[in-house]
Amino acid sequence: MRHHRTLTRLTIGATTAALLAFAVPVAAQSPAASGDAASTRPAWKIAVDIPRADSDFWTTYAEYIPRFAEELGIDLTTTNSQNDVQKLVSNAQAVVSQGVQAIVMAPQDTGAIASTLDSLAAQGIPVVTIDTRPDKGKVFMVVRADNIDLGEKACQAMGSLVGGAGKVVEIMGGLANVNGRDRHDGFTQCIARDFPGIEIINIPTEWDPAQAASGLQTALTQNPDIKGIYTPAGGVFLAAVLQTLRGKDALFLVGDPKHIVIVSTDGVPEELNGIREGTVDATVSQPNDLYAKYGLIYAQAALDGKTFQPGPTDHDSTIVDIGNGNLEDQVPGPLVTRDNVDDPTLWANQQ
Repeated sequence: MRHHRTLTRLTIGATTAALLAFAVPVAAQSPAASGDAASTRPAWKIAVDIPRADSDFWTTYAEYIPRFAEELGIDLTTTNSQNDVQKLVSNAQAVVSQGVQAIVMAPQDTGAIASTLDSLAAQGIPVVTIDTRPDKGKVFMVVRADNIDLGEKACQAMGSLVGGAGKVVEIMGGLANVNGRDRHDGFTQCIARDFPGIEIINIPTEWDPAQAASGLQTALTQNPDIKGIYTPAGGVFLAAVLQTLRGKDALFLVGDPKHIVIVSTDGVPEELNGIREGTVDATVSQPNDLYAKYGLIYAQAALDGKTFQPGPTDHDSTIVDIGNGNLEDQVPGPLVTRDNVDDPTLWANQQ
């Protein structure tokens, strides 16, 4: 049962102008960005599509959005596409018909959204994607962590924790999604390069926790010597993994010789609590709060006529050229272990 959480109100800055200045890359500020005043900025109509409601990562993201929108003075509309690209397409069409001027979305099928992006571009509706980037199509900005790096960080943690050898399960995300591909590639390529003594047992899931539970149960039955489990999305898979381990009498705390190492990705509160309790060893924290914040900031910047270039930003990230005329602001995603699990800057510790 998921309990309702109340977010601590976030201090974003004294004015909307200060926030927008914070978003501009240090080395790449557009001349058009320097003369705007918050008092003259219109209340832009911006829609944010929440991609799914079955993950604590995304329910928390949904809680951040109205708070940042209020601070930025945005006329906000929200929709929920429920992990269905056709519903995302319908939502986009509906909000445009309602007069929305920009859209922030997180398409879970990053290949199937291209025609919709082309249609929105033709109508002059800028799009910012967060967490994922489209395989094709024009967007104003992508805001996401470097997901190959997230996979590599999980690999390094896993490899060290299992002693560089043994069987490790990889709960795979959906490979139709760029994040699923990037985290899989980052993790598996790093294992092959740095820990050749590790054998990976892959479990395809298409981001479905039921498939993760079923596949893990089979893997544990066939391989009683499994030493570790990697999940690329703790907000989706962690509960299923822990429940499956309990059902197999295989859930032991860190320090127990029978403990199966769990390394995850997302940085949801349940993962951090698991680290504190000893059921989880590590996670790579996706900056949920920064996704919400900068998704809206870049949508507003697009409507303000601002432009950006590759280079470092003044919020500890780097804007990179990802091809097709698109840019991506790669915000940092730190590894979380018992050593830094109580760091107050982690978004899950702001709940």
